[in-house]
Amino acid sequence: MKNRGRGRGFVRVVGILTVIFVAGTGAALGFALAGTVNIMNQENFQEFAPALPTKILDINGVLITEFSADEKRELISLADLPRHLIYAVLAREDPDFYRHRGFSVRGIARAAYGLLTGRNLGGGSTITQQVAGTLYTDRSERKISRKIRELWWAIQMERRYTKNEILEIYLNYMYMGPGVYGVEAASKYFFGHSAKDISLAEAAILVIQLSSPSRYNPLDNPNSAMDRQLSVLDRMVEFGYTTSAEAEASFNEYWENYDYTRVSRAAYFSRDDKAPWFSEYVRRELDSMMYRTMDYYRDGYTVHTTLDLNFQNAAQGYMEEGIARANREYRLSSGNRLVRAEQMYIPIIDLLSLAFDVNILRDSSKERNETRAINRYTKALNPVVDLAALAFGLEDMKYISNAGFLELKARAEENVVEGAMIVIENETGHIKAIIGGSKYDENNQLIRATQGHVMPGSSFKPLYYSAAIDSGKFTPASLIYNTPVVFYNEDGTPYIPLNFRGEWTGPVLLYEALAHSMNVPSIKILDTIGFDAAIDRASLLLGITDPAAKRRTFPHLYPIGLGIISIAPIQMARAFAVFANEGREVVPIAIRYIENRNGTVIIDNERDIRLEQRRKGNAVQLISPQNAYVMTGLLKKTVETGTLGGQGYKFVYENEKGERHRIAAAGKTGTTQNWSDAWTVGFTPYYTTAIWFGFDKPGNSLGLTLTGATLAGPIWGDFMREIHRGLPAKDFKRPGTGVVDLRVCVKSGQLATPACNQGTVTLTFMDRFRPVEYCTYHEGDSEYRTQIAISTLRGGVTAFDDSDVLSSLRMPTLDINALPAASPRSVGNTASNAPATSGDAGGAGYEEFQPDLAPPALDRFELPSYNPLME
Repeated sequence: MKNRGRGRGFVRVVGILTVIFVAGTGAALGFALAGTVNIMNQENFQEFAPALPTKILDINGVLITEFSADEKRELISLADLPRHLIYAVLAREDPDFYRHRGFSVRGIARAAYGLLTGRNLGGGSTITQQVAGTLYTDRSERKISRKIRELWWAIQMERRYTKNEILEIYLNYMYMGPGVYGVEAASKYFFGHSAKDISLAEAAILVIQLSSPSRYNPLDNPNSAMDRQLSVLDRMVEFGYTTSAEAEASFNEYWENYDYTRVSRAAYFSRDDKAPWFSEYVRRELDSMMYRTMDYYRDGYTVHTTLDLNFQNAAQGYMEEGIARANREYRLSSGNRLVRAEQMYIPIIDLLSLAFDVNILRDSSKERNETRAINRYTKALNPVVDLAALAFGLEDMKYISNAGFLELKARAEENVVEGAMIVIENETGHIKAIIGGSKYDENNQLIRATQGHVMPGSSFKPLYYSAAIDSGKFTPASLIYNTPVVFYNEDGTPYIPLNFRGEWTGPVLLYEALAHSMNVPSIKILDTIGFDAAIDRASLLLGITDPAAKRRTFPHLYPIGLGIISIAPIQMARAFAVFANEGREVVPIAIRYIENRNGTVIIDNERDIRLEQRRKGNAVQLISPQNAYVMTGLLKKTVETGTLGGQGYKFVYENEKGERHRIAAAGKTGTTQNWSDAWTVGFTPYYTTAIWFGFDKPGNSLGLTLTGATLAGPIWGDFMREIHRGLPAKDFKRPGTGVVDLRVCVKSGQLATPACNQGTVTLTFMDRFRPVEYCTYHEGDSEYRTQIAISTLRGGVTAFDDSDVLSSLRMPTLDINALPAASPRSVGNTASNAPATSGDAGGAGYEEFQPDLAPPALDRFELPSYNPLME
């Protein structure tokens, strides 16, 4: 009886505990149910909206790249996946998936037993529970209440969804690697192809990512991944999903072709990107447009851009060749200079320091040896130190190697030639291509085409020549004397501009001075029209509207006339595109419009820009069509006979019938002081392209052989020829009124007569400022020739009133009685007493012009000796 009583007591205890457990479970389920919100809506798979990347498309609808931050995902239908991938998932994660109702009692018991015994017997969650936990709970939470909520949601999902729908959500939603979600994105990340084409061994690799993406990442831990991959393949053989022979053959093929040199990187930098520089520019534009309102990393937008991948690919190819050539020639020229210096001067310095005990010289020799040692360490030894630090886990050594890489990067910024290109469609402002530098990666993201603030050199001159043409003080045929001149700034310090290689040509016409990039005539033009007029016109064309930015960019100093300012290539392209667009404003555009994941246009950027331009009315006409056409005519001369003369033939095309036609082209080169920057900015009636080469940090020189005409010019010509192939012949649109073409004498700039036997040229003038006098130079009037020589000399040479300058200059020997009386005038507001040498080497079409109008004894006018390499 006692035993029977004890048995009944035990039953009562068990019953009470059961009631308590059921009540507790019911309460927990009740709380879980109370915490759910609108279950029906959240369960609807048709409204299931996982994080999707934003697609970036070019002008023709071709995919450029996709943006995703922590979630790189591509949805794929279960019907499109191969059977062996599905079998691999079932074998590894949930063999009873198609038999249970959302949970597995056996799996829960196994997981609980493993938890109590401290053994890893696998998780107890079914595929449905994993989906429910991922969608509706925080799986990082380690609580019984979270498991109960997960179970609740799993039961509800099984009630609302089919098994295939649950499995499809699972294969598209789960995290499977560094920044990738779902089997499609993971397959492309790990294997470089769609999950549709996945092999048996690759399927096993993907499946093991579901349990531990970091531990079994084949890129980081190939040995661990290999072991777990074998276990999955064995399970598939065990369940009859494949044969041992098939599994072994696929396994061997995978590892025989495995790339052990590849490392794991975030999906953002591992993404397929056909135009990374342009994509980064678009991403920054999206940041501005969507700031705190939309998440383009997760919300699955489609961004329709202006890029043409055909243009981008051509630009990439030409710029890679150009940057490689520039660095090759720079290293050669700088290396030769250093070798000559070390062989000739350094032994002398060492000898002097020892002979006369000159500590400064000895210290400089010591610093040179230290610099040489640092260079050797950063280039040769630091990579070995870094490898050893990684191999043996030496954190202190890794810190040292990182410092070495930072030093190497800093030196590279000073000694590596970079380049940039941007292409704009004149009529629309569409950006057709962007090259921001040598190679886009984590360490090189400065988009020099849009962010680079570099000196444009002589390519800047046309901007204020435009103001000069409008002033009426100059025409394309104005006669300007090209001879050494000293200009003075407001504080009295002199500024002495020099031409490229120190060459002087005497009197020249304005069009020739611009075509051959002569500096002194350009500074005279700036001096005549005044700084305010020049700066206002340049700011207008460059799109600089903020008064503070305008003051920072353009000091009232003479060097601005030679492009000694800081602006970006996109601004120069915009300014030149205005000339090509009949003087109308050109706003560079990269993003046309944006659609959400449902195909609805949510931002129409191009429409907004057009509406804004329409609201501006006449203000959209930045300069008159007449001024734009005259400036275009001047810049065409650069391509015909000036510093781009070797590129003109590239714009002649031949059709299938053998008929030839020409597309008009115009442009300007630029080379800054010390040959540190090389530019070409040029345009056709269709497109404008700006190209720059130089250094990220100033201080180095490209060398005499790398100029705007010799480096940037040929690349501009080759690229423009390629992108215009197949386009019809086209010339720049001529205004209906206000301009006139006239033939003038190349000597006097006056209207040509039959006596002008030394050459004539046809130039375009604004009608109200056309020349009206006929040339008398070639009529044998010696008195006239004498007068024009004297007047030109008086207008071109400044009287010197500075004793310092007088002591360093030798004035020409002149017959004072032959000169009319004149009071000295002081020209200028200048910036520096250093000689300016920006300008360009002549192109293939250049022929030096030797005029007859040189004044007496001009050959005895000498400036102090000048060595351009010593700047």
